[in-house]
Amino acid sequence: MHLDLTQSQRLIRDAARDFAKRDVAPRAPDLDREKTFPANLVARMGEMGFMGIAVPQALGGAGGDRLSEALVMEEISHACAATGTIMAAHSSLVCEPILAFGTAAQKEAFLRPLARGERLGCFALTEPGSGSDATALTAGARRDGDGWVLKGTKRFITNGAEADVCILLATTDRAKGQKGLCAFLVEKEEFEVARVEEKMGLHASSCAELNFDCRVPADRLLGKEGQGFAIAMEALDGGRITVGAQAVGIARAALEQATSHREGRKAVFGAYTTAAREFAVAFRVGKVDLDHLAEAPPSLRKRC
Repeated sequence: MHLDLTQSQRLIRDAARDFAKRDVAPRAPDLDREKTFPANLVARMGEMGFMGIAVPQALGGAGGDRLSEALVMEEISHACAATGTIMAAHSSLVCEPILAFGTAAQKEAFLRPLARGERLGCFALTEPGSGSDATALTAGARRDGDGWVLKGTKRFITNGAEADVCILLATTDRAKGQKGLCAFLVEKEEFEVARVEEKMGLHASSCAELNFDCRVPADRLLGKEGQGFAIAMEALDGGRITVGAQAVGIARAALEQATSHREGRKAVFGAYTTAAREFAVAFRVGKVDLDHLAEAPPSLRKRC
């Protein structure tokens, strides 16, 4: 398998790395501490094409591929995990399903401003009584003349508090299982943010409970009637790629912080204590630096 990056992939990775280091990383601690949504950073990422990397340029995106998307995700998450989460949910769970299943009119009305970062998207699947098992959801969709009546509650929705557009998964008939599922494009003014969850981390990224009780036009159906399950599964599959890239970026940052901490202790503690602390850090990050195992005093190697 050929794993070398193309010139365009290297360029977009380097642009993301420079932006993340210069603009994102310095703000990350305050964003988390103050639980502030990074609106200006998201707008800047939109201008740079990061909010719609895999969307064709003709539709407002950067025209990149999956690897380019993963590279950017890694760099942004390395600087701020919450900002990476915002980008991941928007790009892989909203932009890409509209690109794959949307009509020309839906792509123009919804995808173009989303890919440019002018609007933010969220993906509403999880409910109080169901998670990624899409067939267990209870949010309902009922035909009403030339439109659809949507009713239900969604929980733990990333970007839910700030989203301008939501892809809602609902069922027309629970007895039909996955064949009864449909996906809809719902505007911000058509749903209610019931609450924002308190979390242990990623505070700059909202996780919200959303209530739906609205009527939308027939042209808000994404894909075909009964195609909601396929849309959800394809969206989640794409999301797993970006989550993996996020994990790599976060792991890099954690290793770098641990290494910096370890090196800083040399100025404070004696040789034996320093060796112990160095080895403990290496062990806690999964023995990433195996040289520490070989160089540690015998007493420490035996203890571990």
